[in-house]
Amino acid sequence: MANTPSAKKAARRIIRQTAVNKVPRTRMRGAVRAVEEAIAAGDKKAAQEALRQAQPQIMKAAARGLVHSNAASRKVSRLSHRVAALA
Repeated sequence: MANTPSAKKAARRIIRQTAVNKVPRTRMRGAVRAVEEAIAAGDKKAAQEALRQAQPQIMKAAARGLVHSNAASRKVSRLSHRVAALA
């Protein structure tokens, strides 16, 4: 448990920030999951549409600092390649 006043304040701030970050992180993960499910089903049209909706969610999460920008770009790139390979 935090002992100093600054550590107690930091713990309170972490709780607030976690609550703020939870919604966009969950949206991003759900969007990625939708793309992966469409790829697993082999439905190229659905996968393309899901990727079109997932890409902005991933990049918004990167802009907020929830994921590193390189990690977000890598995730979008890998999903794009998998969708393109569904021919």
